[in-house]
Amino acid sequence: MITRLIVKKLREKWETDNKILVVTGARQVGKSTLLKDFCQGKGTFLYLNGDDPDVILLLENAGEKKLKQIIGNHKLVLIDEAQRVPNIGIISKIIHDQINAVKLILSGSSSFDLSNKINEPLTGRKWEILLWQLSWQEFTDHFGYVESNMQLENRVIHGMYPEVIMRPENQTEILKQLTNSYLYKDILNLHNIRKPEVLDKLLYALAFQIGNEVNYNELSGLLKIDRKTVEHYIYLLEQLYVIFRLNPLTRNERNEIGSSRKIYFYDTGIRNAIIDNFKPLNLRNDAGSLWENFVIAELKKANYLNIGYYREFFWRTYQKQEIDYILEHQDQMYAIEIKLNKNKKVRFSSTFRSSYPDAKTQIIHMENFNDFLLETR
Repeated sequence: MITRLIVKKLREKWETDNKILVVTGARQVGKSTLLKDFCQGKGTFLYLNGDDPDVILLLENAGEKKLKQIIGNHKLVLIDEAQRVPNIGIISKIIHDQINAVKLILSGSSSFDLSNKINEPLTGRKWEILLWQLSWQEFTDHFGYVESNMQLENRVIHGMYPEVIMRPENQTEILKQLTNSYLYKDILNLHNIRKPEVLDKLLYALAFQIGNEVNYNELSGLLKIDRKTVEHYIYLLEQLYVIFRLNPLTRNERNEIGSSRKIYFYDTGIRNAIIDNFKPLNLRNDAGSLWENFVIAELKKANYLNIGYYREFFWRTYQKQEIDYILEHQDQMYAIEIKLNKNKKVRFSSTFRSSYPDAKTQIIHMENFNDFLLETR
């Protein structure tokens, strides 16, 4: 089994106090496997699967007395896919407040559903932790430096889902299944998704706009739906860890763009499955954008796993000067340009340098990517 770096965060929070651990992340990123293994290391535990109708029925309207009967002598309870359980927030609050010496872990694949159900009841009672698809650091730790370098292009094309990596002979088929079943299963179960064909078209449109600024009005016209619906669907896709937004850096400089956004996919394999294109990079007209998406997703993971407090932006002026990715914390700033070809000349604009003279700059290409990511530990 591939060792997940997030276990360190779990252990730290576990030992800090008696708060509930809430682990979220997309379906099939390994939440159940990781949490079962984590719990087994703590002794016997009670596992309840929120996808199981019998479990939902068991917990329905459960008060303190019934919960004590369900838990019995267990000192640790893991509720998987907790967003499926009605009143999970109240149930969790009762376990935390009224059933002594019992620790509770919740997992969920929908931040939207789970957060809505637990935020108010569990205020001050929980730690939230996000599990991603495999990070490049985890991949390199498992397969080694040489093998990870050799697999880089394949990972850009097929992404970082654990099952995709561990079953390379079926990687395309697995990605299509993930996209057609798990992804849409969660999305269509959410509220206000009455036209799945519109969601299909939106995902398809977003898949072709990675690396570009996304205009909600243009998407509204293309899909023939109102702008608010576009915004709502994009928000839901974010809460299901399918896509994430990157906002522009602006300090109210007159020439800086401050109202646009870029949208990337958490996993480039899912993105390629949506458009059904798994061709090698040298046969693609979107190779540069695909590489940019892959690198930014990996930098985002590294920031969360190793640092956790840098804010993330892109930068662009009305004169179309641009920087792909910026990390900022207090007086520290890193400006990163992402290029597929190391021989392509890159110049950081004088406008950016004069506006942010203390920013450190870095160019990432396929030949220095592995070394750069290893240095972020």
